Amino acid sequence: MPKLDRYLLSEFTQSTFAALVILLIVSVGGVITDVLKDIASGRLPAGLMLAQLGLVLLNWLPLILPLALMLGLMLGVGRLYRDSEMPVIASIGVGPRRLLKPVLLLVVPVVLVVGLCSLWLGPMAERISRQMIHEANRNLVVSGLEPGSFTEIPGGGGVVYVGAMSTDGSQFRRIFIYRQSEDRLDVTTSNTGSLAVDDSGERYLTLDEGFQVEGPRDGGLDYRLMRYASNEVRLPAGDSRYDPEDPEILPTRQLLGDERPAAHAQLHARIAPPLLTLAFALMAIPLARSTPRQARYGRVMMGFLAYLVGMDMMLMGTDWLESGRIPVALGLWWLVLPLLALALWLYFTDGRMRRSRPPRQAGPQGATP
Repeated sequence: MPKLDRYLLSEFTQSTFAALVILLIVSVGGVITDVLKDIASGRLPAGLMLAQLGLVLLNWLPLILPLALMLGLMLGVGRLYRDSEMPVIASIGVGPRRLLKPVLLLVVPVVLVVGLCSLWLGPMAERISRQMIHEANRNLVVSGLEPGSFTEIPGGGGVVYVGAMSTDGSQFRRIFIYRQSEDRLDVTTSNTGSLAVDDSGERYLTLDEGFQVEGPRDGGLDYRLMRYASNEVRLPAGDSRYDPEDPEILPTRQLLGDERPAAHAQLHARIAPPLLTLAFALMAIPLARSTPRQARYGRVMMGFLAYLVGMDMMLMGTDWLESGRIPVALGLWWLVLPLLALALWLYFTDGRMRRSRPPRQAGPQGATP
């Protein structure tokens, strides 16, 4: 590889890696916020937090990598223009066509990674994530209940105490449940019980031979004591979205023969990210062109807005396909192909000198015709 290609590839790789690290830090903050919100509302067991963080980030890579690549290329090329290195490179006959080789040496592997995540790893991560949550909601051990300790009910609705529990987390002994609402409190005790999950995913503690006391929170004598032979206490709703036939978690190979509109929409949504990554990367080179004294971050903001518009159109197009507002045969090609054509045109016309007009000749007495 020539020294110039190695130098340019190194510059582009370093700036892209720096942009990726920053975007991942920002994304991790958003993912942690979403996961903690699900834990607080009872939709996600606390023991699955770290696993869910990794799976969600893997599912987000097809959206993060294209932006990191575009911003990295724009920052790298912008620095070359700012330090007057690009005019020197152009003076020795190195134009956009010659720059295509070091650019593609970085872009092609990133496009392959985006395609791998979009077509295979992302759906697999989403499928594993939903399966883990679905199975965890059927198990008291994973749901956060530990024998011999008080556990807060997600959402601040009270506490649960379990004296002993079976190995699989489905049977328990000596249970104490304290629940509260705006103006009432409820205390339930039982010697034995089990966990039950209905078809809709709702979880219930089935209690045997116990007592229940209900009364006001702010004082008073309006208390009721009940003794029961069997009682069902509803736990906070778990994540009941798991459906083995959901197109979002089906492998891409199975979507090819699925005639449902949602399956077609999901297939096109997985094909579009690697093609859009290529379009954004080629578009970054001409967008980064600037003079040495020109602020480069205005160009970066322009590229960021182009990415936002493209990704928003992809998400809207997926919804339109799923709802039948646009034909299935049209897919997302109406977005991907024009963007690719525009990126190629911008790249290969970048730096091309405009043809100057011939000077106008003066008239007989010096007046212009």
